[in-house]
Amino acid sequence: MNLDIYNTIAIVVSVAGSFIIIWGVLVTLFYFLKAEYLALKGENALKKREFARFNFGTYLLLGLDFMLAADMLHTIHNPVLSELYVLGAIVAIRSVISFFLTREMKEANLQEMKDS
Repeated sequence: MNLDIYNTIAIVVSVAGSFIIIWGVLVTLFYFLKAEYLALKGENALKKREFARFNFGTYLLLGLDFMLAADMLHTIHNPVLSELYVLGAIVAIRSVISFFLTREMKEANLQEMKDS
C-alpha cells in the first residue's frame, strides 16, 4: 500500500477521534446543564453530575483510542523517535484515565448497592 494512503487513513482516524471527544463534550455539557437546572430547583443532582462525568470519561477514552490507532499507523510507516514518545504519552494518559474511571465506577456501583 502506498505511504500516502496510510497517512490519509491515519488522519481520518485521528479526526474521527477528535470528533468523538468533541461530541462527548457537547453531550456531557447537556447532561451537566440538565443536572444544574435540577439543582437550582432544589433537587439532588449529584447522581446526574456523576453520570455526566462518567459519560464524558467513556467518550474521552474512545476518542483517545482512535487517536492511538492513528498514531500507531503513523509510527509503523514513519518510525521516528518523536512519534514513539507521542504514542507512549497517549498510551499512558489513556491507561491512567481508564484505571481511575473504572475504579470510580466500581465505587459508585458499590455505594449504590449499599444505598438500596
